[in-house]
Amino acid sequence: MKVKAAIATAKEQPLVIENVEIDEPRPDEVQVRLVATGVCHTDAIVRDQWYPTPLPAVLGHEGAGIVEKVGSAVTGITPGDRVVLSFASCGACAGCNSGHPAYCTDFAMRNFGGARPDGSTVFRAEDGSAISSHFFGQSSFAGVTNVAERSVVKVSETAPLEILGPLGCGVQTGAGAVLNVLKPKPGSSFVLFGTGAVGLSGLLAAVAAGATTVIAVDIVDSRLEFAKSIGATHTINSRNEDPVARIKEITGGGANYALDATGNKVVFRQMIDSMGLLGHAAIVGLAKPGTESPVDIGSSMLTGASVTFVLEGDAVPQVLIPQLIALYEAGRFPFDKLIKHYAFEDINQAFEDSENGVTLKPVVTF
Repeated sequence: MKVKAAIATAKEQPLVIENVEIDEPRPDEVQVRLVATGVCHTDAIVRDQWYPTPLPAVLGHEGAGIVEKVGSAVTGITPGDRVVLSFASCGACAGCNSGHPAYCTDFAMRNFGGARPDGSTVFRAEDGSAISSHFFGQSSFAGVTNVAERSVVKVSETAPLEILGPLGCGVQTGAGAVLNVLKPKPGSSFVLFGTGAVGLSGLLAAVAAGATTVIAVDIVDSRLEFAKSIGATHTINSRNEDPVARIKEITGGGANYALDATGNKVVFRQMIDSMGLLGHAAIVGLAKPGTESPVDIGSSMLTGASVTFVLEGDAVPQVLIPQLIALYEAGRFPFDKLIKHYAFEDINQAFEDSENGVTLKPVVTF
């Protein structure tokens, strides 16, 4: 079967939309016709080869759609089901068995390797050459794709698929880091560094969890104003004032909880320095391998604060995604305010608008 796909063909080059051949789903796979898929910063940095997924590749890892076929070993998913797609994991290692599939021992291979574990790919070019697939278990920049069963989350028949794709990665990453890892107590203080889609998802989660002093830090005033509109009680433009001093002033000594969604080494240091006694900080922002950030160990030791590096919100997608949908339906997690839709044919514009800050969370529709 031929389907349209947006293909990353070369480092730092726009995606190319072409017809590709798709194979049949394997026994443990689900074939999904995409309704929409988010565009994530990780798609951009893999396109630009920060991480060495082999090119050409069909990227995309925030898909939502309708099941067309299921493999012979798939249980609990049937054709016609509405699904959200998330990252891949093996289901058998210590990380998976302990309820932490984002720390699967095969995470890198299954999500960035560009193929199934046996080396085969879902897609082929018209000349028969292989195109990397199974990006985050799904490769959702295609009209139809074959997805690892463990990447599939079934949702209700009324679920709005046109907005749900980002729950599979970006929104899950920010919200999960807060709800699963930081777990802010009602009445506590929370600081977000970096008001992109991932960070703001974390802010929404902190508000839903009951944090009452919610501080957003960024260098773009329009982003900070938006953060106020969705629950931030204070904002800090770190170009204009010292964020550490201001956070300590607002919180009366330092933050209870903090989230760094930037991956910037200077910002990471600011987060550490702004923590209060026995505070808990988490970082979800991706940085290039080899990035180092000096920390004042002597001063930080006195706070007893902890720092956690978090992948994919430390989530079990089949648990967290329905929880986030329930919060959204209850009016307590309005992540749809982050989204702007684009036609699939305009996917490169979506990438550009995301990079330039014009759009918080682009979602392309098929």
